[in-house]
Amino acid sequence: MIQDRPWFKSYPKGIPHEIDLDEYRSVVSVLDTAIRDYHARPAFSNFGKTLTYGDIDRLSREFAAYLLGELKLKKGDRVAIMMPNCLQYPIAIFGTLRAGLTVVNVNPMYTPRELKHQLLDSGASVLVVVDNFGDTVQEVLADTPVRQVITTGLGDLVGFPKGAIINFVLKYVKKMVPDYRLPGAIRFRQALSAGSGHALPEVDIDPEDIAFLQYTGGTTGVAKGAMLTHRNMVANMQQASAWIGQSVKTDGELIVTALPLYHIFALTANCLVFMKFGASNLLITNPRDMPGFIKEIKDIGFTAITGVNTLFNGLLNTSGFDQVDFSRLHMTLGGGMAVQRAVAERWKKVTGVTLVEAYGLTETAPAACINPMDLKEYNGAIGLPIPSTDACVKNDDGDILPVGEVGELCIKGPQVMKGYWQRPEETANVLDKDGWLHTGDMAKMDDDGFFYIVDRKKDMILVSGFNVYPNEIEDVIAGMNGVLEVAAIGIPDERSGEAVKIFVVRKDPSLDEAAIRSYCRDNLTGYKQPKHIEFRQELPKTNVGKILRKELRAESA
Repeated sequence: MIQDRPWFKSYPKGIPHEIDLDEYRSVVSVLDTAIRDYHARPAFSNFGKTLTYGDIDRLSREFAAYLLGELKLKKGDRVAIMMPNCLQYPIAIFGTLRAGLTVVNVNPMYTPRELKHQLLDSGASVLVVVDNFGDTVQEVLADTPVRQVITTGLGDLVGFPKGAIINFVLKYVKKMVPDYRLPGAIRFRQALSAGSGHALPEVDIDPEDIAFLQYTGGTTGVAKGAMLTHRNMVANMQQASAWIGQSVKTDGELIVTALPLYHIFALTANCLVFMKFGASNLLITNPRDMPGFIKEIKDIGFTAITGVNTLFNGLLNTSGFDQVDFSRLHMTLGGGMAVQRAVAERWKKVTGVTLVEAYGLTETAPAACINPMDLKEYNGAIGLPIPSTDACVKNDDGDILPVGEVGELCIKGPQVMKGYWQRPEETANVLDKDGWLHTGDMAKMDDDGFFYIVDRKKDMILVSGFNVYPNEIEDVIAGMNGVLEVAAIGIPDERSGEAVKIFVVRKDPSLDEAAIRSYCRDNLTGYKQPKHIEFRQELPKTNVGKILRKELRAESA
Protein backbone atom coordinates (compact mmCIF):
# COMPACT_ATOMS: atom_id res chain seq x y z
CA MET A 1 0.00 0.00 0.00
CA ILE A 2 1.18 3.50 -0.77
CA GLN A 3 2.37 5.32 2.32
CA ASP A 4 -0.20 8.10 2.71
CA ARG A 5 -2.64 7.43 -0.14
CA PRO A 6 -2.96 11.18 -0.76
CA TRP A 7 -5.93 10.61 -3.05
CA PHE A 8 -8.19 9.71 -0.13
CA LYS A 9 -8.43 13.36 0.89
CA SER A 10 -9.76 14.15 -2.60
CA TYR A 11 -12.38 11.38 -2.66
CA PRO A 12 -15.93 12.71 -3.07
CA LYS A 13 -17.93 12.29 0.12
CA GLY A 14 -19.59 8.91 0.52
CA ILE A 15 -17.26 6.88 -1.71
CA PRO A 16 -15.71 3.95 0.21
CA HIS A 17 -11.97 3.37 0.23
CA GLU A 18 -12.48 -0.38 -0.17
CA ILE A 19 -15.09 -2.52 -1.88
CA ASP A 20 -16.66 -5.81 -0.79
CA LEU A 21 -14.94 -8.44 -2.90
CA ASP A 22 -17.07 -11.25 -1.52
CA GLU A 23 -20.54 -9.88 -2.31
CA TYR A 24 -20.64 -11.77 -5.64
CA ARG A 25 -18.77 -14.93 -6.63
CA SER A 26 -18.98 -14.30 -10.37
CA VAL A 27 -20.25 -12.06 -13.15
CA VAL A 28 -23.16 -14.50 -13.42
CA SER A 29 -24.08 -13.78 -9.79
CA VAL A 30 -24.32 -10.07 -10.63
CA LEU A 31 -26.39 -10.88 -13.71
CA ASP A 32 -28.78 -13.08 -11.72
CA THR A 33 -29.29 -10.28 -9.18
CA ALA A 34 -30.02 -7.75 -11.95
CA ILE A 35 -32.50 -10.13 -13.59
CA ARG A 36 -34.25 -10.68 -10.27
CA ASP A 37 -34.47 -6.96 -9.47
CA TYR A 38 -35.13 -5.54 -12.95
CA HIS A 39 -36.84 -8.40 -14.81
CA ALA A 40 -39.31 -6.31 -16.81
CA ARG A 41 -37.01 -3.37 -17.54
CA PRO A 42 -35.41 -2.70 -20.93
CA ALA A 43 -31.83 -3.98 -20.97
CA PHE A 44 -30.50 -3.66 -24.55
CA SER A 45 -31.86 -1.88 -27.62
CA ASN A 46 -30.67 -1.97 -31.22
CA PHE A 47 -32.31 -0.97 -34.50
CA GLY A 48 -35.50 -0.10 -32.60
CA LYS A 49 -35.84 -3.53 -30.95
CA THR A 50 -35.59 -3.81 -27.15
CA LEU A 51 -34.81 -6.83 -25.00
CA THR A 52 -35.75 -6.74 -21.31
CA TYR A 53 -33.67 -8.24 -18.52
CA GLY A 54 -36.16 -11.10 -18.57
CA ASP A 55 -35.52 -11.64 -22.28
CA ILE A 56 -31.76 -11.67 -21.66
CA ASP A 57 -32.32 -14.24 -18.91
CA ARG A 58 -34.29 -16.59 -21.18
CA LEU A 59 -32.15 -16.21 -24.30
CA SER A 60 -28.79 -16.44 -22.55
CA ARG A 61 -29.98 -19.60 -20.76
CA GLU A 62 -30.92 -21.09 -24.12
CA PHE A 63 -27.51 -20.23 -25.56
CA ALA A 64 -25.74 -21.67 -22.49
CA ALA A 65 -27.82 -24.85 -22.74
CA TYR A 66 -26.91 -25.18 -26.44
CA LEU A 67 -23.19 -24.90 -25.67
CA LEU A 68 -23.37 -27.52 -22.92
CA GLY A 69 -26.20 -29.75 -24.11
CA GLU A 70 -25.61 -29.84 -27.88
CA LEU A 71 -21.90 -29.07 -28.24
CA LYS A 72 -20.90 -30.82 -25.00
CA LEU A 73 -18.40 -28.10 -24.08
CA LYS A 74 -16.60 -28.47 -20.77
CA LYS A 75 -15.99 -25.86 -18.10
CA GLY A 76 -13.15 -23.56 -19.15
CA ASP A 77 -13.55 -24.11 -22.91
CA ARG A 78 -13.29 -20.94 -24.96
CA VAL A 79 -16.03 -19.36 -27.10
CA ALA A 80 -14.96 -16.62 -29.54
CA ILE A 81 -17.42 -13.82 -30.34
CA MET A 82 -16.79 -11.79 -33.51
CA MET A 83 -19.52 -9.18 -33.86
CA PRO A 84 -20.14 -5.44 -33.75
CA ASN A 85 -22.71 -4.14 -31.27
CA CYS A 86 -25.98 -6.01 -31.81
CA LEU A 87 -28.57 -7.80 -29.69
CA GLN A 88 -26.85 -11.15 -30.16
CA TYR A 89 -23.75 -9.90 -28.34
CA PRO A 90 -25.01 -9.71 -24.72
CA ILE A 91 -26.89 -12.99 -25.21
CA ALA A 92 -23.68 -14.69 -26.37
CA ILE A 93 -21.57 -13.16 -23.59
CA PHE A 94 -23.94 -14.02 -20.75
CA GLY A 95 -24.78 -17.43 -22.19
CA THR A 96 -21.10 -18.33 -22.43
CA LEU A 97 -20.41 -17.17 -18.87
CA ARG A 98 -23.49 -18.99 -17.51
CA ALA A 99 -22.15 -22.20 -19.02
CA GLY A 100 -18.90 -21.79 -17.07
CA LEU A 101 -16.98 -21.08 -20.27
CA THR A 102 -14.56 -18.31 -21.24
CA VAL A 103 -15.45 -15.49 -23.63
CA VAL A 104 -12.84 -14.59 -26.25
CA ASN A 105 -13.80 -11.21 -27.69
CA VAL A 106 -12.67 -10.81 -31.31
CA ASN A 107 -12.44 -7.57 -33.27
CA PRO A 108 -14.61 -8.22 -36.37
CA MET A 109 -12.35 -5.93 -38.42
CA TYR A 110 -9.44 -8.34 -38.02
CA THR A 111 -7.57 -9.49 -41.10
CA PRO A 112 -7.44 -13.24 -41.71
CA ARG A 113 -3.90 -13.31 -40.29
CA GLU A 114 -4.96 -11.57 -37.06
CA LEU A 115 -8.06 -13.75 -36.69
CA LYS A 116 -6.08 -16.95 -37.21
CA HIS A 117 -3.56 -15.90 -34.56
CA GLN A 118 -6.25 -15.20 -31.98
CA LEU A 119 -8.21 -18.39 -32.62
CA LEU A 120 -5.05 -20.49 -32.48
CA ASP A 121 -3.65 -18.73 -29.44
CA SER A 122 -6.90 -18.90 -27.45
CA GLY A 123 -7.76 -22.44 -28.52
CA ALA A 124 -11.37 -21.39 -29.06
CA SER A 125 -13.57 -24.32 -30.06
CA VAL A 126 -16.66 -22.24 -30.97
CA LEU A 127 -16.92 -19.03 -32.98
CA VAL A 128 -19.98 -16.76 -33.17
CA VAL A 129 -19.70 -14.42 -36.18
CA VAL A 130 -21.95 -11.94 -37.92
CA ASP A 131 -22.49 -12.57 -41.65
CA ASN A 132 -20.56 -9.45 -42.70
CA PHE A 133 -17.29 -11.16 -41.70
CA GLY A 134 -18.01 -14.76 -42.68
CA ASP A 135 -15.60 -14.53 -45.62
CA THR A 136 -12.71 -13.73 -43.25
CA VAL A 137 -13.56 -16.80 -41.18
CA GLN A 138 -13.77 -18.92 -44.33
CA GLU A 139 -10.14 -18.10 -45.19
CA VAL A 140 -8.68 -19.43 -41.93
CA LEU A 141 -11.17 -21.82 -40.37
CA ALA A 142 -9.45 -25.02 -41.50
CA ASP A 143 -6.24 -23.96 -39.75
CA THR A 144 -7.86 -23.29 -36.37
CA PRO A 145 -9.21 -25.44 -33.51
CA VAL A 146 -12.76 -24.10 -34.03
CA ARG A 147 -15.15 -27.03 -34.44
CA GLN A 148 -18.47 -25.15 -34.54
CA VAL A 149 -19.26 -21.83 -36.20
CA ILE A 150 -22.46 -19.98 -35.34
CA THR A 151 -23.48 -17.32 -37.87
CA THR A 152 -26.01 -14.52 -37.64
CA GLY A 153 -27.28 -11.49 -39.52
CA LEU A 154 -27.37 -8.07 -37.88
CA GLY A 155 -31.14 -7.98 -38.25
CA ASP A 156 -31.83 -11.54 -37.10
CA LEU A 157 -33.16 -10.62 -33.65
CA VAL A 158 -34.79 -7.33 -34.63
CA GLY A 159 -38.06 -9.00 -35.65
CA PHE A 160 -40.09 -9.18 -38.86
CA PRO A 161 -40.25 -7.31 -41.18
CA LYS A 162 -37.61 -4.79 -40.04
CA GLY A 163 -34.91 -7.38 -39.39
CA ALA A 164 -35.37 -8.92 -42.83
CA ILE A 165 -35.18 -5.50 -44.45
CA ILE A 166 -31.94 -4.70 -42.56
CA ASN A 167 -30.35 -7.96 -43.72
CA PHE A 168 -31.52 -7.41 -47.32
CA VAL A 169 -30.20 -3.84 -47.49
CA LEU A 170 -26.83 -4.77 -45.96
CA LYS A 171 -26.31 -7.64 -48.43
CA TYR A 172 -27.85 -6.45 -51.68
CA VAL A 173 -27.93 -2.65 -51.48
CA LYS A 174 -24.89 -1.67 -49.40
CA LYS A 175 -22.94 -4.80 -50.46
CA MET A 176 -21.59 -5.19 -46.91
CA VAL A 177 -22.11 -8.97 -46.67
CA PRO A 178 -19.75 -10.85 -49.02
CA ASP A 179 -20.64 -14.39 -50.05
CA TYR A 180 -19.04 -17.11 -47.94
CA ARG A 181 -19.23 -20.86 -47.35
CA LEU A 182 -18.86 -22.35 -43.90
CA PRO A 183 -20.04 -25.99 -44.09
CA GLY A 184 -21.56 -27.19 -40.85
CA ALA A 185 -22.25 -23.70 -39.50
CA ILE A 186 -25.48 -23.19 -37.58
CA ARG A 187 -27.53 -20.00 -37.36
CA PHE A 188 -27.73 -18.19 -34.02
CA ARG A 189 -31.50 -18.55 -33.83
CA GLN A 190 -31.17 -22.29 -34.52
CA ALA A 191 -28.70 -22.54 -31.63
CA LEU A 192 -31.17 -20.82 -29.31
CA SER A 193 -33.97 -23.12 -30.46
CA ALA A 194 -31.80 -26.19 -29.91
CA GLY A 195 -30.79 -24.92 -26.48
CA SER A 196 -34.41 -24.49 -25.44
CA GLY A 197 -34.73 -28.26 -25.56
CA HIS A 198 -32.06 -28.77 -22.89
CA ALA A 199 -32.19 -28.06 -19.19
CA LEU A 200 -29.33 -25.80 -18.09
CA PRO A 201 -27.41 -27.57 -15.32
CA GLU A 202 -26.09 -25.76 -12.28
CA VAL A 203 -22.53 -24.69 -13.03
CA ASP A 204 -20.21 -23.92 -10.13
CA ILE A 205 -18.20 -20.87 -11.13
CA ASP A 206 -15.15 -20.09 -9.02
CA PRO A 207 -14.02 -16.48 -8.62
CA GLU A 208 -10.62 -17.46 -10.06
CA ASP A 209 -12.11 -18.98 -13.22
CA ILE A 210 -11.26 -17.03 -16.37
CA ALA A 211 -14.30 -15.06 -17.55
CA PHE A 212 -12.68 -13.27 -20.50
CA LEU A 213 -9.59 -13.73 -22.61
CA GLN A 214 -9.27 -10.12 -23.67
CA TYR A 215 -6.66 -9.63 -26.36
CA THR A 216 -4.38 -6.61 -26.36
CA GLY A 217 -1.31 -5.57 -28.28
CA GLY A 218 0.33 -4.58 -25.01
CA THR A 219 3.63 -2.78 -25.35
CA THR A 220 5.32 -5.10 -27.87
CA GLY A 221 4.80 -8.07 -30.15
CA VAL A 222 1.69 -9.97 -31.22
CA ALA A 223 -1.66 -9.67 -29.48
CA LYS A 224 -1.76 -11.36 -26.07
CA GLY A 225 -4.77 -12.63 -24.17
CA ALA A 226 -5.19 -10.94 -20.79
CA MET A 227 -6.73 -13.49 -18.42
CA LEU A 228 -9.53 -11.63 -16.66
CA THR A 229 -11.09 -13.77 -13.97
CA HIS A 230 -14.60 -13.49 -12.57
CA ARG A 231 -12.98 -11.95 -9.49
CA ASN A 232 -11.22 -9.34 -11.66
CA MET A 233 -14.42 -8.42 -13.47
CA VAL A 234 -16.64 -8.39 -10.38
CA ALA A 235 -14.05 -6.29 -8.53
CA ASN A 236 -14.03 -3.70 -11.29
CA MET A 237 -17.83 -3.69 -11.46
CA GLN A 238 -17.93 -3.08 -7.70
CA GLN A 239 -15.22 -0.42 -7.86
CA ALA A 240 -16.75 1.49 -10.76
CA SER A 241 -20.32 1.27 -9.46
CA ALA A 242 -19.19 2.54 -6.04
CA TRP A 243 -17.47 5.45 -7.77
CA ILE A 244 -20.38 6.51 -9.99
CA GLY A 245 -23.21 5.27 -7.75
CA GLN A 246 -24.05 8.64 -6.22
CA SER A 247 -24.71 10.15 -9.64
CA VAL A 248 -26.51 7.17 -11.19
CA LYS A 249 -30.10 6.26 -10.43
CA THR A 250 -31.56 2.77 -10.34
CA ASP A 251 -34.52 3.84 -12.45
CA GLY A 252 -34.55 5.18 -15.98
CA GLU A 253 -30.85 5.28 -16.86
CA LEU A 254 -30.19 5.01 -20.61
CA ILE A 255 -26.54 4.74 -21.65
CA VAL A 256 -25.37 5.12 -25.22
CA THR A 257 -22.97 2.30 -26.11
CA ALA A 258 -21.12 3.39 -29.22
CA LEU A 259 -17.79 1.79 -28.41
CA PRO A 260 -17.88 -1.92 -29.35
CA LEU A 261 -18.63 -4.48 -26.66
CA TYR A 262 -15.56 -6.46 -27.73
CA HIS A 263 -13.52 -3.57 -26.29
CA ILE A 264 -12.91 -3.77 -22.55
CA PHE A 265 -14.09 -0.18 -21.91
CA ALA A 266 -17.63 -0.67 -23.22
CA LEU A 267 -17.77 -4.28 -22.04
CA THR A 268 -17.23 -3.36 -18.39
CA ALA A 269 -18.39 0.26 -18.13
CA ASN A 270 -21.56 0.00 -20.20
CA CYS A 271 -22.64 -3.64 -20.41
CA LEU A 272 -21.64 -4.85 -16.95
CA VAL A 273 -21.50 -1.88 -14.58
CA PHE A 274 -24.74 -0.31 -15.75
CA MET A 275 -26.42 -3.71 -15.47
CA LYS A 276 -26.04 -3.33 -11.69
CA PHE A 277 -28.26 -0.23 -11.87
CA GLY A 278 -30.92 -1.80 -14.09
CA ALA A 279 -30.00 0.58 -16.90
CA SER A 280 -30.79 0.24 -20.58
CA ASN A 281 -27.97 0.06 -23.14
CA LEU A 282 -28.56 1.58 -26.57
CA LEU A 283 -26.23 -0.40 -28.83
CA ILE A 284 -24.85 1.61 -31.75
CA THR A 285 -23.75 -0.81 -34.46
CA ASN A 286 -21.86 1.66 -36.67
CA PRO A 287 -20.78 4.80 -34.81
CA ARG A 288 -18.57 5.82 -37.74
CA ASP A 289 -21.76 6.79 -39.55
CA MET A 290 -21.93 10.01 -37.53
CA PRO A 291 -25.11 11.44 -39.15
CA GLY A 292 -26.87 8.10 -38.56
CA PHE A 293 -25.50 7.95 -35.00
CA ILE A 294 -26.85 11.43 -34.23
CA LYS A 295 -30.22 10.51 -35.73
CA GLU A 296 -30.44 7.52 -33.36
CA ILE A 297 -29.73 9.54 -30.20
CA LYS A 298 -31.33 12.86 -31.12
CA ASP A 299 -34.66 12.51 -29.31
CA ILE A 300 -34.29 9.57 -26.94
CA GLY A 301 -33.26 11.53 -23.83
CA PHE A 302 -30.20 9.45 -22.99
CA THR A 303 -28.63 9.93 -19.56
CA ALA A 304 -25.04 8.74 -20.06
CA ILE A 305 -22.50 8.14 -22.79
CA THR A 306 -18.97 6.76 -22.88
CA GLY A 307 -16.40 7.19 -25.62
CA VAL A 308 -12.90 8.04 -26.73
CA ASN A 309 -11.61 11.47 -27.69
CA THR A 310 -12.02 10.89 -31.43
CA LEU A 311 -15.66 9.83 -30.98
CA PHE A 312 -16.54 12.97 -29.03
CA ASN A 313 -14.61 15.12 -31.51
CA GLY A 314 -16.39 13.47 -34.42
CA LEU A 315 -19.82 14.11 -32.90
CA LEU A 316 -18.98 17.73 -32.16
CA ASN A 317 -17.94 18.25 -35.77
CA THR A 318 -21.03 16.62 -37.31
CA SER A 319 -23.96 18.79 -38.34
CA GLY A 320 -27.00 18.41 -36.10
CA PHE A 321 -25.22 17.35 -32.92
CA ASP A 322 -26.06 20.65 -31.23
CA GLN A 323 -29.76 19.85 -31.83
CA VAL A 324 -29.64 16.62 -29.80
CA ASP A 325 -31.76 16.43 -26.63
CA PHE A 326 -29.27 16.68 -23.74
CA SER A 327 -31.91 17.49 -21.10
CA ARG A 328 -31.40 14.19 -19.22
CA LEU A 329 -27.67 13.75 -19.87
CA HIS A 330 -25.70 13.82 -16.63
CA MET A 331 -22.66 11.62 -17.31
CA THR A 332 -20.04 11.65 -20.04
CA LEU A 333 -17.06 9.37 -19.45
CA GLY A 334 -13.98 9.47 -21.65
CA GLY A 335 -11.18 6.90 -21.72
CA GLY A 336 -9.20 4.61 -24.01
CA MET A 337 -6.89 7.47 -25.05
CA ALA A 338 -6.07 10.96 -23.81
CA VAL A 339 -8.98 13.40 -23.81
CA GLN A 340 -7.89 16.68 -25.38
CA ARG A 341 -8.73 19.88 -23.54
CA ALA A 342 -10.17 21.55 -26.65
CA VAL A 343 -12.59 18.65 -27.15
CA ALA A 344 -13.58 18.51 -23.47
CA GLU A 345 -14.24 22.25 -23.29
CA ARG A 346 -16.32 22.22 -26.46
CA TRP A 347 -18.27 19.18 -25.22
CA LYS A 348 -19.20 21.04 -22.04
CA LYS A 349 -20.24 24.11 -24.04
CA VAL A 350 -22.51 22.12 -26.39
CA THR A 351 -23.99 19.55 -23.97
CA GLY A 352 -23.75 21.37 -20.64
CA VAL A 353 -22.10 18.27 -19.11
CA THR A 354 -18.45 17.89 -18.07
CA LEU A 355 -16.48 15.27 -19.97
CA VAL A 356 -15.00 13.25 -17.10
CA GLU A 357 -11.77 11.47 -17.96
CA ALA A 358 -10.99 7.98 -16.69
CA TYR A 359 -8.00 5.70 -17.11
CA GLY A 360 -7.64 2.00 -17.46
CA LEU A 361 -6.10 -0.87 -19.37
CA THR A 362 -7.24 -4.21 -20.70
CA GLU A 363 -5.02 -5.65 -17.97
CA THR A 364 -7.01 -3.84 -15.24
CA ALA A 365 -10.46 -4.91 -16.48
CA PRO A 366 -10.20 -1.82 -17.22
CA ALA A 367 -10.82 0.96 -14.64
CA ALA A 368 -7.93 2.07 -12.43
CA CYS A 369 -8.41 5.84 -12.03
CA ILE A 370 -11.50 8.01 -12.53
CA ASN A 371 -12.07 11.69 -11.92
CA PRO A 372 -14.81 12.69 -9.46
CA MET A 373 -18.16 12.51 -11.22
CA ASP A 374 -19.16 15.92 -9.85
CA LEU A 375 -16.19 17.59 -11.57
CA LYS A 376 -17.25 21.04 -12.75
CA GLU A 377 -14.63 21.51 -15.47
CA TYR A 378 -12.11 19.37 -17.35
CA ASN A 379 -8.91 19.24 -15.29
CA GLY A 380 -6.44 17.39 -17.52
CA ALA A 381 -6.02 14.56 -14.98
CA ILE A 382 -6.93 10.89 -15.39
CA GLY A 383 -8.40 11.07 -11.89
CA LEU A 384 -7.89 9.32 -8.59
CA PRO A 385 -7.29 5.61 -7.93
CA ILE A 386 -10.70 4.01 -7.44
CA PRO A 387 -11.59 2.01 -4.28
CA SER A 388 -9.27 -0.89 -3.37
CA THR A 389 -6.73 0.37 -5.91
CA ASP A 390 -3.20 1.59 -5.32
CA ALA A 391 -1.18 3.57 -7.82
CA CYS A 392 2.33 4.97 -7.89
CA VAL A 393 4.95 6.35 -10.21
CA LYS A 394 8.24 4.41 -10.48
CA ASN A 395 11.60 5.06 -12.10
CA ASP A 396 13.50 2.50 -14.17
CA ASP A 397 15.09 1.08 -11.02
CA GLY A 398 11.68 0.34 -9.52
CA ASP A 399 11.83 3.12 -6.92
CA ILE A 400 8.61 4.98 -6.10
CA LEU A 401 9.02 8.64 -7.09
CA PRO A 402 7.80 11.62 -5.06
CA VAL A 403 4.94 13.96 -5.95
CA GLY A 404 5.44 15.85 -9.21
CA GLU A 405 8.12 13.63 -10.74
CA VAL A 406 7.51 11.79 -14.01
CA GLY A 407 7.91 8.02 -14.15
CA GLU A 408 6.05 4.87 -15.14
CA LEU A 409 2.54 4.54 -13.74
CA CYS A 410 2.05 1.31 -11.79
CA ILE A 411 -1.26 -0.14 -10.58
CA LYS A 412 -2.14 -2.69 -7.91
CA GLY A 413 -5.62 -3.98 -7.07
CA PRO A 414 -8.09 -6.88 -7.34
CA GLN A 415 -8.95 -5.88 -10.91
CA VAL A 416 -5.41 -6.56 -12.19
CA MET A 417 -5.36 -9.53 -14.56
CA LYS A 418 -4.22 -13.01 -13.64
CA GLY A 419 -1.59 -12.74 -16.39
CA TYR A 420 -1.25 -13.24 -20.15
CA TRP A 421 -2.63 -16.50 -21.52
CA GLN A 422 0.19 -19.04 -21.94
CA ARG A 423 2.83 -16.29 -21.81
CA PRO A 424 4.62 -16.44 -18.44
CA GLU A 425 7.59 -14.39 -19.66
CA GLU A 426 5.36 -11.60 -20.98
CA THR A 427 3.44 -11.69 -17.70
CA ALA A 428 6.66 -11.33 -15.71
CA ASN A 429 7.61 -8.31 -17.82
CA VAL A 430 4.58 -6.32 -16.65
CA LEU A 431 3.72 -7.81 -13.23
CA ASP A 432 6.55 -7.42 -10.74
CA LYS A 433 7.19 -9.59 -7.67
CA ASP A 434 5.28 -7.14 -5.45
CA GLY A 435 2.14 -7.35 -7.59
CA TRP A 436 2.49 -3.99 -9.35
CA LEU A 437 1.30 -3.85 -12.95
CA HIS A 438 3.69 -1.72 -15.00
CA THR A 439 1.44 0.13 -17.44
CA GLY A 440 4.01 1.53 -19.88
CA ASP A 441 2.45 4.97 -19.40
CA MET A 442 4.52 7.92 -18.18
CA ALA A 443 2.70 9.83 -15.45
CA LYS A 444 3.01 12.11 -12.44
CA MET A 445 0.94 12.66 -9.30
CA ASP A 446 0.08 15.99 -7.67
CA ASP A 447 -0.26 16.83 -3.97
CA ASP A 448 -3.97 15.95 -3.98
CA GLY A 449 -3.42 12.44 -5.37
CA PHE A 450 -4.59 13.20 -8.91
CA PHE A 451 -2.62 11.39 -11.62
CA TYR A 452 -1.70 12.88 -14.99
CA ILE A 453 -0.63 10.84 -18.00
CA VAL A 454 2.30 12.42 -19.77
CA ASP A 455 2.53 9.82 -22.55
CA ARG A 456 3.19 6.25 -23.50
CA LYS A 457 6.71 5.25 -22.53
CA LYS A 458 7.41 3.99 -26.04
CA ASP A 459 5.93 7.10 -27.72
CA MET A 460 8.18 9.55 -25.90
CA ILE A 461 10.32 11.65 -28.26
CA LEU A 462 13.90 12.48 -27.26
CA VAL A 463 14.96 15.84 -28.74
CA SER A 464 18.55 16.81 -27.91
CA GLY A 465 18.25 14.96 -24.62
CA PHE A 466 14.92 16.55 -23.70
CA ASN A 467 11.81 14.38 -23.23
CA VAL A 468 8.94 15.48 -25.47
CA TYR A 469 5.54 13.87 -24.96
CA PRO A 470 3.25 13.63 -28.02
CA ASN A 471 0.12 14.06 -25.88
CA GLU A 472 1.23 17.57 -24.92
CA ILE A 473 1.98 18.55 -28.53
CA GLU A 474 -1.36 17.14 -29.72
CA ASP A 475 -3.29 18.77 -26.90
CA VAL A 476 -1.85 22.20 -27.71
CA ILE A 477 -2.34 22.01 -31.48
CA ALA A 478 -5.85 20.53 -31.14
CA GLY A 479 -6.82 23.81 -29.46
CA MET A 480 -6.00 25.78 -32.61
CA ASN A 481 -8.86 27.04 -34.77
CA GLY A 482 -8.98 25.15 -38.03
CA VAL A 483 -7.54 21.87 -36.70
CA LEU A 484 -9.83 18.84 -36.71
CA GLU A 485 -7.33 16.16 -35.61
CA VAL A 486 -3.62 15.97 -34.95
CA ALA A 487 -1.03 13.30 -34.19
CA ALA A 488 2.61 13.78 -33.17
CA ILE A 489 5.52 11.35 -33.51
CA GLY A 490 9.29 11.44 -33.31
CA ILE A 491 11.42 10.84 -36.41
CA PRO A 492 15.21 10.49 -36.69
CA ASP A 493 17.15 13.75 -36.98
CA GLU A 494 20.89 14.13 -37.58
CA ARG A 495 21.28 17.14 -35.31
CA SER A 496 18.91 16.46 -32.43
CA GLY A 497 18.61 12.68 -32.46
CA GLU A 498 14.87 12.94 -32.95
CA ALA A 499 12.57 15.70 -34.15
CA VAL A 500 8.84 16.25 -33.74
CA LYS A 501 6.63 15.57 -36.75
CA ILE A 502 2.91 16.28 -36.73
CA PHE A 503 0.10 15.07 -38.96
CA VAL A 504 -2.85 17.45 -39.20
CA VAL A 505 -6.39 16.93 -40.50
CA ARG A 506 -7.82 20.35 -41.33
CA LYS A 507 -11.25 21.61 -40.34
CA ASP A 508 -10.53 24.88 -42.14
CA PRO A 509 -9.17 24.23 -45.68
CA SER A 510 -7.26 27.52 -45.61
CA LEU A 511 -5.13 26.46 -42.63
CA ASP A 512 -1.50 26.38 -43.71
CA GLU A 513 1.89 25.39 -42.33
CA ALA A 514 2.91 28.97 -41.55
CA ALA A 515 -0.12 29.48 -39.30
CA ILE A 516 0.60 26.28 -37.38
CA ARG A 517 4.26 27.20 -36.90
CA SER A 518 3.30 30.65 -35.62
CA TYR A 519 0.80 29.13 -33.18
CA CYS A 520 3.37 26.61 -31.95
CA ARG A 521 5.96 29.34 -31.38
CA ASP A 522 3.48 31.06 -29.10
CA ASN A 523 2.50 27.93 -27.20
CA LEU A 524 5.45 25.51 -27.17
CA THR A 525 9.07 25.89 -26.13
CA GLY A 526 11.63 25.56 -28.92
CA TYR A 527 12.55 21.87 -28.72
CA LYS A 528 8.87 20.86 -28.56
CA GLN A 529 7.90 22.70 -31.74
CA PRO A 530 7.25 20.46 -34.75
CA LYS A 531 10.05 20.45 -37.28
CA HIS A 532 7.92 18.63 -39.84
CA ILE A 533 4.23 19.21 -40.65
CA GLU A 534 2.17 16.99 -42.94
CA PHE A 535 -1.48 17.51 -43.83
CA ARG A 536 -3.69 14.43 -44.18
CA GLN A 537 -7.29 13.77 -45.17
CA GLU A 538 -7.55 11.35 -42.24
CA LEU A 539 -5.42 9.66 -39.59
CA PRO A 540 -5.03 5.89 -39.16
CA LYS A 541 -7.12 4.64 -36.24
CA THR A 542 -8.08 1.45 -34.48
CA ASN A 543 -11.67 0.33 -34.79
CA VAL A 544 -12.32 1.97 -31.43
CA GLY A 545 -10.95 5.30 -32.66
CA LYS A 546 -7.46 5.43 -31.13
CA ILE A 547 -4.99 7.17 -33.39
CA LEU A 548 -2.29 4.71 -34.48
CA ARG A 549 0.97 6.56 -33.97
CA LYS A 550 2.90 3.37 -34.70
CA GLU A 551 1.52 3.32 -38.26
CA LEU A 552 2.55 6.93 -38.76
CA ARG A 553 6.01 6.10 -37.44
CA ALA A 554 6.26 3.12 -39.80
CA GLU A 555 5.26 5.25 -42.79
CA SER A 556 7.74 7.97 -41.84
CA ALA A 557 10.52 5.42 -41.47
